[in-house]
Amino acid sequence: MTDLNFPDDEPVFPISTAAKILNISVHTLRMYEKEGLILSHKSDSKHRLYSKTDLERIICIRNSINKDKISIAGIKSILSLIPCWEINDCQNTSASCGAFLEHTQPCWLMKKNENACAGKDCRECEVYLTYSKCDKIKEKIVMLTRNQIL
Repeated sequence: MTDLNFPDDEPVFPISTAAKILNISVHTLRMYEKEGLILSHKSDSKHRLYSKTDLERIICIRNSINKDKISIAGIKSILSLIPCWEINDCQNTSASCGAFLEHTQPCWLMKKNENACAGKDCRECEVYLTYSKCDKIKEKIVMLTRNQIL
């Protein structure tokens, strides 16, 4: 039998399988991607693929919407508050960084042509990878807040 163990971040689930595992529609997954809540992997043939980590992120999103009654716009605002400039130790957080100036969408949806993230793949960024888990967002904000107070 084939070994079914694979890394959590390896994209192996096609969109239809991911939807079935999560008990949601393919349309809903596409909408989350369109809204920028998730960044799917794309195969060479441009098919969407999801990893275990992506599925966990989607579960977090679904819980926020269904249990906590947070809208998609609300989730995007919360994600926009993640201080990516601190996490990535950006030196330039002035007028050229939309993530620093805006609070309506996460940093991975910002134009990156004039800031420290230019040319980087957001799927590989610590901000997207680490803070896709609901508890990690709050942990980081609390940690940064405590450091500012001290």
